[in-house]
Amino acid sequence: MKQFVQLAAMLLVVSVAPSVAQQKPTTPAPTPTSTTTTTPATRPITLQEAEATAIKNNPQITVGKLQALQAREFTRETRAALYPQVGLSVTAVGSDPGSRISAGLLNNPTVYPRVAAGAAVSQLITDFGRTQNLVANSVFQAKAQDQNAIATQQQIVLAVDEAFYNTLETKALLHVAEETVKARQDLVDQVQALTNAKLKSDVDLSFSKVDFVRAKLLLLESQNSYEASLSTLSAILGYPDRQDFAPVEPPSQNTPPAVDAARLIQQALNQRPEVKALENEVTAATKFSKAEHDLWWPTVSASGVVGGAPIRNDNITNWYGAAGVNINIPVFNGFLFNARKKSADLDTEVKRKRLQDLQNNIARDVRNTWLDSEKAYERLSVTQQLREQAQLALELSQARYKLGLATIVELSQAELQKTEADIDDTDAGYQYAVSQIFLAYQMGLTR
Repeated sequence: MKQFVQLAAMLLVVSVAPSVAQQKPTTPAPTPTSTTTTTPATRPITLQEAEATAIKNNPQITVGKLQALQAREFTRETRAALYPQVGLSVTAVGSDPGSRISAGLLNNPTVYPRVAAGAAVSQLITDFGRTQNLVANSVFQAKAQDQNAIATQQQIVLAVDEAFYNTLETKALLHVAEETVKARQDLVDQVQALTNAKLKSDVDLSFSKVDFVRAKLLLLESQNSYEASLSTLSAILGYPDRQDFAPVEPPSQNTPPAVDAARLIQQALNQRPEVKALENEVTAATKFSKAEHDLWWPTVSASGVVGGAPIRNDNITNWYGAAGVNINIPVFNGFLFNARKKSADLDTEVKRKRLQDLQNNIARDVRNTWLDSEKAYERLSVTQQLREQAQLALELSQARYKLGLATIVELSQAELQKTEADIDDTDAGYQYAVSQIFLAYQMGLTR
């Protein structure tokens, strides 16, 4: 009879719960979370839909577009100086006979009572390129704002992609935690049965319960991380409250990273909108500097007036008209133009140095991100091997524990290592995907 009870106990141990998570491919494939522990996600959303929603709703993108439109209006404002300036005037004056303006002026013109209307036209003939350089400055400033708007959009899309994959990862880790709790609960039940049958000691039962409580703590932390990731994703997409999104796993693209970092750096320098924006700012500053150098050139303009005075003093004719050309030659203004010219030259040099610093930083960031991507890709196979070995170690520990050759401590350690391997493998897949996203952003390929 005693042998029969031992045999029954042995068969009961054989049915110890399987490992925390089964083997999975290198690319992460999250399993829907248990409806008993998480809030059901009711809104499936793909990565492309998340990006489009953020582009539509995020106020920073709208601000960037509005600033670009504003810069274009500044261009029109500067270009207005090249067109004729036309104005209409209506004047009515009443005065004492013989009145003259005697104070405040060197001359003393006579003021006649009258009612008159007329038009005045003025046209810049040439200022030897100054206004053209100012217009070019505004054009390149507008182009710089366009690139800044693109850079802002890319930064938002990067934040969306990172939050999206973080949500997928926390969802997958939540599933790992749920499976761990289930497996540890099964083990507690089985050790309890063996303890009741006097085949295992209370020490074994205590160890199994400790592992079960640890699994519950892991589940609580995973639930909190998943809720926080949903809140972050919702905020980036422009929602004030957390939305019940169900992120859809994108197609797997676990391709090796490029082997030539120098080519990636050159591509980034050619495509990054921040570089293009600063290049346009350098060109704009150069044009403005030329305009400031042209301050010493004469300004030639033409003007004309025509009008009539139906109600007037007898000394005033019924119609009037005049046209003329004016040449303004600067001679001395307290070294104002010299200071403006020097200031513009210094500002141009500052922007050139900023462009050089930005290019150096981009080259560094691309290289570092490329190295991180390579490391993340190599980590995929390592964590997969770790998961396989942890699974094998757990199976051997279960068999040894079943035969009485191993203690509950060995089995507990094997289960802990299997859980950690599952977490590391899941994290490795998503971290590689995020590293690819960061590399694309550093190269200016984010849409």
